[in-house]
Amino acid sequence: MGRYMSAGKKAVGLPTRRDNLLMGYLFISPWLLGFIGLTLVPILSIFYLGLTSYDIFTAPQFVGLRNFIKMFTDDPRYAQSVGGTLYFAFVSVPLKLVFALALAMLLNTRHRFLGVYRAWFYTPSILGTSVAVAVMWRELFGSDGLVNAIISGLGYDVQIAWLGDPTFAIWTLILLVVWQFGSPMLIFLAGLKQIPNELYECAHMDGATWSRRFFSITLPMLTPVVFFNVVMQMIFHLTVFTQPFIITQGGPMGTTNFYALYLYRRAFETFQMGYGSAMAVILFLAVAAFTALIFKTGTFWVHYETKEGR
Repeated sequence: MGRYMSAGKKAVGLPTRRDNLLMGYLFISPWLLGFIGLTLVPILSIFYLGLTSYDIFTAPQFVGLRNFIKMFTDDPRYAQSVGGTLYFAFVSVPLKLVFALALAMLLNTRHRFLGVYRAWFYTPSILGTSVAVAVMWRELFGSDGLVNAIISGLGYDVQIAWLGDPTFAIWTLILLVVWQFGSPMLIFLAGLKQIPNELYECAHMDGATWSRRFFSITLPMLTPVVFFNVVMQMIFHLTVFTQPFIITQGGPMGTTNFYALYLYRRAFETFQMGYGSAMAVILFLAVAAFTALIFKTGTFWVHYETKEGR
């Protein structure tokens, strides 16, 4: 029977499975070419360049693991950039997600103009990574900026060097990325919409308090969404570049000289492309390791519904 159906397809000129496969590859060929030429080849090239001494102007010279050895044993600024980046990521990501979840729960209620509020709250996420907003943030927290003007207006004769003090500088950047809560907030809001209201009604009838409903219903049901937001935000914060480059230029005293910014300076300001490539390799492996670790630990705290709906 199948033989006759196959013959009938060829007789009437219907496309075969092979034809459909070739047509599919033809349609995605622009993306494939872009991925191979702009993503895959550069990624593979950094693994080679990381083993060389290369300054753009001369041909790469193979030096083996010299760049990696120098990175871990003879570069204190590298260790400082790693420490600053980890501190920034592990402080800002939880604060951002907690803030985003709180606002998502607030916007999950029924109020007038709720759509307008959602659009307003999402706006900083659209603009937060732009150079213009980074410049605005730098002016706000400058010595003569609006923040100090407000403090003076409240009667406190204090001029805080927000961007010049090692204690405050990193927190101005943390505050900026926490302000970019729009994307995780919308994802949390979508997750909250998927929680059946009957669960809350039953819990309310049983006398469960708000905190009990949150920790027994809301949070467990949201763990897949929390997992997704943690992965995406951790990747973003470990590779942050624009904010420290525009606002603090890595200062003061290197406290905001985060990994991606230090990599850029070694590769494109001092033209140590081999050393910068070695740093890029470590960053790539570190982000992959953190992501794998989150996936591994997710089996213990992320709860998915089974196919039977239990």
